[in-house]
Amino acid sequence: MTAVVEVKDLKAYYRTDAYGVRRTVQAVDGVSFEVRENEVYGIAGESGCGKSTLLKVMLGMVVPPLTVLDGHVWYMLDGQPIDALTMLGQERERIRWKEVSYIPQGSMHVLNPVRRVRHTFGDFVAAHHPMPRREADHLIRAYVRDLGLSVQILDAYPHQLSGGMRQRVTIALATILRPRIVLADEPTTALDVVVQRGVIQLLKDVQQREKNTLVVVTHDMGVHANLADRIGVLYAGVLIEEADTRTIFKAPQHPYTRYLIRSLPSLEDRSARISIPGTPPALDSVPSGCRFHPRCPEAMEICKHSTPEMVPIREGHRVACFLVAGESR
Repeated sequence: MTAVVEVKDLKAYYRTDAYGVRRTVQAVDGVSFEVRENEVYGIAGESGCGKSTLLKVMLGMVVPPLTVLDGHVWYMLDGQPIDALTMLGQERERIRWKEVSYIPQGSMHVLNPVRRVRHTFGDFVAAHHPMPRREADHLIRAYVRDLGLSVQILDAYPHQLSGGMRQRVTIALATILRPRIVLADEPTTALDVVVQRGVIQLLKDVQQREKNTLVVVTHDMGVHANLADRIGVLYAGVLIEEADTRTIFKAPQHPYTRYLIRSLPSLEDRSARISIPGTPPALDSVPSGCRFHPRCPEAMEICKHSTPEMVPIREGHRVACFLVAGESR
């Protein structure tokens, strides 16, 4: 299957120099993966592991103190590769929202609290796809209706809508121009599980209807289980495992991934859930060797001073762990 997004050896650090103190936060450190056409790719991991920074760089939103030190992010559009990190303003304007779109972590990042939802949609369409006002209004109403939402929400102010409905509106806003690639940053954050289900179903419906490629960042493995085709697991800025969703949940190989899966509640298993010992490292002082070794009960001596490479263990399944590589104690 054709790759429409390729991330290669990406290094993106936050570098600050304030009050004589210099800090380098290794938010994304040598990450490589591909996202295929018409698939849902999930990026999993605990809070603070670099997921949102990775998504920002994939979108080309690189603003100091964030700096890209190395690597590439390529979009494959109409058979032509486009470097997301070197796009000029005119080219970025041409593809943003029309070809590559973004669903932010909070709906109020895009909805104007003092304007009706209708006007936000109108401004958005006019800015990126100019057309007569009546035609734009018809497009907006038709698209909202096609997504199973009431057109009455267009007359509401954001504060008059529930959190779940605002998130649905944000999804509709980000996809109304039918982009081929959609990047979603924690689209179900701060929503209760019932509302989450509705938002997940809307994301599924949009992806299946438009046949676009969806990249979803979330720490919630339950969301990945219900939405993603493949999952990449990120820990402390590095990718440590990647496989199709069924393999990740049925046969995880990295100790960190196994802990993530075991922490999920289960109707069949009422025993206490096992949490991951310790806390993630600060990304401005990451441990040597495997970054997970201070928390890993299976850590070996080699894990403390050598960094495991991401290696394929079977078709479509890659892992960065010396246990899988068969290193001896």
